[in-house]
Amino acid sequence: MIVVSNTSPLTNLAAIGHFDLLHELYGEVHIADGVWQELNAREQRWPGRDEVAAANWIELHAVRNQALVTALRRDLDRGEAETIALALELSADLVLLDEREGRHAAQRLELHVAGVVGLLLEAKSRSAVATIRPHLDALRHKAGFYLAEGVYHSALALAGEADT
Repeated sequence: MIVVSNTSPLTNLAAIGHFDLLHELYGEVHIADGVWQELNAREQRWPGRDEVAAANWIELHAVRNQALVTALRRDLDRGEAETIALALELSADLVLLDEREGRHAAQRLELHVAGVVGLLLEAKSRSAVATIRPHLDALRHKAGFYLAEGVYHSALALAGEADT
């Protein structure tokens, strides 16, 4: 399975201490140069930066189709645009994106998209995590990840963890 990730899933999983789920679920993950640049932006070490640097299962790529990146940059940041372009170049089976506009652009290009919440649901379905509620709560409170109430409760319902 070919999986390409944008910055947000990397940083958010690292922030809650579950960066390893990427490797456990997908084996190898591909990222574009623009994602690596975002992880190193403004001379800071963002969550996920050190994990990506140390992970021999993450493959960094220079995107070849710069015309597509330029077109996508009208509505998206560099990381999102390069992630989508790389996913098309690699014929990816899955693209990990959280931002709404990036997800919509990827879906318009007929890419299969999941975000960090979808990744957590997959982790539970494959018994990589026992429950997702603590991870969703950590995303909100520790990582500062915006998670709408409806999405939160829908994810819990899909995981069989809804309040009764």
